[in-house]
Amino acid sequence: MITSNLCTCCKRNQAFYFRLYSGERLCKRCFAASIEAKVRATLTHHHMLKFNDHLAVAVSGGKDSLSILHILSKLRRHRPQTKLTAVTVDEGIKGYRDEALTIAADSCKKLEVPHQVISFKGLYGFTLDEIVAKLHETGKSELTPCAYCGVLRRRAINIGARQVDASKIATGHTLDDEVQTVLMNFLRGDIARLAKEKPVTSEVHPLFVQKIKPFCKIPERESALYAYIKKINFQDTPCPYAGEALRNDIRNMLNRMEEKHAGTKFTVSRAIEKLRPAIEETIKREHFKTCRECGEPSSGDLCKTCEMLHLIR
Repeated sequence: MITSNLCTCCKRNQAFYFRLYSGERLCKRCFAASIEAKVRATLTHHHMLKFNDHLAVAVSGGKDSLSILHILSKLRRHRPQTKLTAVTVDEGIKGYRDEALTIAADSCKKLEVPHQVISFKGLYGFTLDEIVAKLHETGKSELTPCAYCGVLRRRAINIGARQVDASKIATGHTLDDEVQTVLMNFLRGDIARLAKEKPVTSEVHPLFVQKIKPFCKIPERESALYAYIKKINFQDTPCPYAGEALRNDIRNMLNRMEEKHAGTKFTVSRAIEKLRPAIEETIKREHFKTCRECGEPSSGDLCKTCEMLHLIR
């Protein structure tokens, strides 16, 4: 934040934010406009939308998902054929998820966006809290709660999108999320996933709804600042299980690097975009079967979701 100098963009208003990686000084109005312009540019550059798409927006109740919902709802003025439906996953985390569900529902009502809620309990028979309790009781798995939640959430969002007949899923993944995922996959040696995780996912199976990430070039701190400027109410309480995740350590490391070397996150993002075509050529194309238990797409006889659920039953 800064308290002097005029906005680099409009040259009229007092600047309040210094964008270190670009050297811009921006007033509140120009900052918000720059975020919206970046999202429009990302949608266009990656050919994310068709004129009549039905977008299922994955809305958690946090700053990123509500900010992208806010921006996409504004785009409806210029894309009247594009339909939006918010999809929220209720993992079942006591003292945390209830607040987010209320915030998400209120935001959708204000923006006049239909809202669909899908729960772990309804889909899998367990809340995340119950899964964590069973893991501690049985000691069968060394996987963290975040590992379970990541797999089960992805399945739930995909099913929720299919339930509302969406053609694409828009998520609030920011630049930070994307770069963290890149480094996590490197550290785990999961080269195949480096090819899969991209701004627009490939269409690999009719039951997988294609995902788009309009915020993939927006730093997380700027997503939060946009939400504050636009007075978007969001949940800022961290998930009680987040501290156990590898992502948390990588996030802290990247933030330290960004403080010392502005633009580091953009550099990593650009590097993986250049490398991805070469990685895709070396990775064997995955062929999907039908999971023998749940009927969802799977690379093996049993999908990852069912494998995980077997460990707690």
